[in-house]
Amino acid sequence: MTTVEAPRRTATRPARRPTTRAGASRATPPRAGGTSRATSAGSTPRAGRAKVASTARTATWSSPATSYYLVGGSTLLLLLLGLIMVLSASTVYSLRDSGGATPFADFLNQAKFALVAAPVAYGISRLPPRLIRRLAWIGIIGALGLQLLVFTPLSLSQGGNSGWIHIGPQNLQPAEFSKLALAVWLGAVLAAKGPLLKQWSHVLMPAVLVAGAFLGIVLYTHDLGTALIMIALVGGALWVAGVPLSMFSVAAAGITAAVAYLAVSSDNRRDRLLSFLSPETADPMGLGLQPRHALGGLGTGGISGVGLGGSREKWLWLPEGHNDFIFAIIGEELGLLGTLLVLVLFGALAVGLTRIIKRHPDPFVKITTAAIGCWIIGQALINIGVVIGVLPVIGLPLPLVSAGGSALVTTLAALGIVLAFARSEPGAKEALAARKASVRRSLAVIAPRLASGKARG
Repeated sequence: MTTVEAPRRTATRPARRPTTRAGASRATPPRAGGTSRATSAGSTPRAGRAKVASTARTATWSSPATSYYLVGGSTLLLLLLGLIMVLSASTVYSLRDSGGATPFADFLNQAKFALVAAPVAYGISRLPPRLIRRLAWIGIIGALGLQLLVFTPLSLSQGGNSGWIHIGPQNLQPAEFSKLALAVWLGAVLAAKGPLLKQWSHVLMPAVLVAGAFLGIVLYTHDLGTALIMIALVGGALWVAGVPLSMFSVAAAGITAAVAYLAVSSDNRRDRLLSFLSPETADPMGLGLQPRHALGGLGTGGISGVGLGGSREKWLWLPEGHNDFIFAIIGEELGLLGTLLVLVLFGALAVGLTRIIKRHPDPFVKITTAAIGCWIIGQALINIGVVIGVLPVIGLPLPLVSAGGSALVTTLAALGIVLAFARSEPGAKEALAARKASVRRSLAVIAPRLASGKARG
């Protein structure tokens, strides 16, 4: 019995002996290039994680849903920032206009339009592009009828601009609705023309002639700023539609001559232009008042600003501080950081619009998006250029930020149309649905844990 068991214990003892770390490393052959498995085990996961992160970023940027999030996110943030700044900048003006009754009149009016326009824009963003295209002719006829009301007793004048109408308790600016209708109508007409746009006759009829009719009515009301935006809108649509560069050269020469004539033919415009060219001679309490105080507000703000609500320029020193010159109040209260935030948001919006133009296969979508982009981004650049003093004073609000009901409603509606286009980009619906499902799964995991945490608490 003993002689049998001893060999068994001797045979099984080496199997029970643990293998040392040193032995394992010696037994492992080195990889090619002299790198051992122990060395590569520490570096490979890190490099792999960096490669995975880079791939994820590239996939996110190239996703069809990125255009939708860029346009929608920047629009929402600009709208919220605008409401906050209108509340801050308009209190003193509201007290003055209401005889001291309330400091919130202008803010409540802006909030009312935002509460109406935001759901409308959301509803428009759910429409298919083909339905929007079918409504183009109805929209242009309705906008023309609204625009013609400036020739009726319903018209009224504000700040030398007679392009306003009074309907019931509300004042409206028909030119804002004309910009929206014109952008969609040009997209429908120019997309139908296609290759025929190489000929002058097909460019002029009916696109340029109809746009010229709207432009003539706007100029009749002495609103040169809106006329310039309409020209940019039409130019963007024609460019993306494929109109030859030679036609643009001829049109640009004619438009430049017309704008120069309009600028010098009006005493008010000529004086503003002269005060811009020689600001040291401008009356500091007249035409030089707004440019001087706008730059003063921007300079006072510094890097981080004097604080929200702390502006001194809004105490009736800066006319239209809650409207055309709200960018100066942003610079004063939020500083350089606040103004850079506005520029970044408009830059993100421009990138989203450009992506839709480049990636969408429908010519109607491309042309309409280009027209809307030239309108909104061009107006923002002109407004900011006026405030910082690189352009003469032109009465244009900052889109989505300045106070103004008509401009806010039409701008949000236009961006709702662009969101509808972004949703129809090939693969966008699937990408958006996948992200929504991912969010729902995350919430489904988080909610029970939060509930159990509250129960334990």
